[in-house]
Amino acid sequence: MKSKKRFGDRKDGVLIRNIDSMHFIMPLIYPNRCDNEAFISERIDLTNLNEYLEKRNSTNPEYKYNMFQLIVAAVLKTITLRPKMNRFIANKNLYQRNEISAAFVIKRIFSDNGEEALAVIRSDENYNLETVHNEIYKQVSYVRKDGNKDSSTESMDFFNHLPRFISKAIIGFVCILDRHGLVPSSLIETDPYYSSVVLSNLGSIKLHSGYHHLTNWGTTSIFVTIGEKKFRPFYDDEGNINMKDSIDIGITVDERIADGYYYSKTVKLIKKLLENPELLEKPFSEEVDY
Repeated sequence: MKSKKRFGDRKDGVLIRNIDSMHFIMPLIYPNRCDNEAFISERIDLTNLNEYLEKRNSTNPEYKYNMFQLIVAAVLKTITLRPKMNRFIANKNLYQRNEISAAFVIKRIFSDNGEEALAVIRSDENYNLETVHNEIYKQVSYVRKDGNKDSSTESMDFFNHLPRFISKAIIGFVCILDRHGLVPSSLIETDPYYSSVVLSNLGSIKLHSGYHHLTNWGTTSIFVTIGEKKFRPFYDDEGNINMKDSIDIGITVDERIADGYYYSKTVKLIKKLLENPELLEKPFSEEVDY
């Protein structure tokens, strides 16, 4: 049952009222999200994931399962089980987000002039890998049809066609609304920076993973980059080297929403899920030993 909205809450989040002194003070003395970024890098062994994908796709589904879908599912499950990762700071206050969502960019055509569209998946505790797979298929199919645009792109197109001095004034006012959580939903429905996490599949364009900044606009506290698949060395406890198919992922977080120990366990859980992908078949709310 949804809790009743109280004074200080936003339409997209509940004000966290009982917090320790450090997390109360930090937004006051460090008010900008981009000044409070922490970056974490992790290497994932893809041995089990590759075998899992081969098995899932052996029945030749209409839309094949792929690594990106598993990563989206793993991150959504992790946020479900680690709720502090679904917090954000706005106007110097700490909030718990009302929903769990993941955003990413869809390239309509892989070319220098190919347009991009924005996609957002809104998850709940009953979601699993299959529901994420189906939702991604639906959104990719929609934006790759001629003429279809997401609502945020349509809004940006509208401002872009106004005289520049008018669009600057309106966007300046919208930024004030953003600070107080009053931006109309129609403007930000598919804005990635109002989601729990933004993911960028850099491996799909043959790039390494790495640091990606957050933004002061919106409410997103996590950005995940996914690098190119490659064979890389892994060392066992005796120092022996095994070459394994792998990816590197980079995670940028707003360090004000939790502490280092909480982030450490969060990354450990993502790694556990990606190296044991059958766990993603269960509802996201189902606990995992890690």
